[in-house]
Amino acid sequence: MKNGGASPLRPPSGALPFRKPFLIFNFEFLILLALALAPLGVSAQTSSPPDMAGVSNGVFHPLFRSQTDLKEVPVKSFYLDVVLVTNEKFLEFVRANPRWQRSQMKRIFADESYLKHWAGDLELGTNARPDQPVVWVSWFAAKAFAQWQGKRLPTLAEWEFAAAASPTLADGTKDAAFQRDILRWYSTPSPGVLPSVGHGPKNFWGVRDLHGSVWEWVSDFNSATVTGDARGDTGLDRQLFCGAGAVGAKDVENFPAFMRYGFRSSLKAAYTVHNLGFRCAKDL
Repeated sequence: MKNGGASPLRPPSGALPFRKPFLIFNFEFLILLALALAPLGVSAQTSSPPDMAGVSNGVFHPLFRSQTDLKEVPVKSFYLDVVLVTNEKFLEFVRANPRWQRSQMKRIFADESYLKHWAGDLELGTNARPDQPVVWVSWFAAKAFAQWQGKRLPTLAEWEFAAAASPTLADGTKDAAFQRDILRWYSTPSPGVLPSVGHGPKNFWGVRDLHGSVWEWVSDFNSATVTGDARGDTGLDRQLFCGAGAVGAKDVENFPAFMRYGFRSSLKAAYTVHNLGFRCAKDL
């Protein structure tokens, strides 16, 4: 090496030390890493609320419709309770909201059979186990409970779309075993003692007991019930109705769908029934 020449082990005078570019590289790497991880934070924020399952968007096909009605009803993504509301949960609600207790109930909001199987206003008794689905509740009471929880009742289209899923497919009409199970459920009388919620397998969305348990209230008015010829009647008897243990259908051979249609068309918002309960939904 000549005198005055730069050492091969040291940078020339005035040159940046090697560690500076390394620090700059690390800083840029951290920025890229933060950008890559950012979607993870969004995903965490949009995860399902406790005890609810996310149902992706899709389409519901109404059973009956006039010539002016939509053949397909779009369904946006939403959350749905994994299981039905239980006696225990509804007891918490009436404790916090005395106006919905049995002795305080006004007949305009529920008929005389409201919570008739409970031992008292704040006592379940032997005929209503805590883990059973709450029944003998009106649409008004179900709606009030949902609002108390910061939720809502599912629409008919939402309920039917979610209930159409088998354990393995979003479209359960393509699952022959699932269709046989539905027919079997509908040919079996309601049990004298209701099973606990969550006794059935999860469907494709992670929701249980949409079939084989009890009928379920939904939020919207019954625009499907007609008072005359179903092929062209515009005089609709708009009453509130429930969903039931059957998939939404356009197939005239779908017996469960017609059972659902016949049951819900007989209901009004203040009615209470021994095998009619509900679950809640929430916007995604």
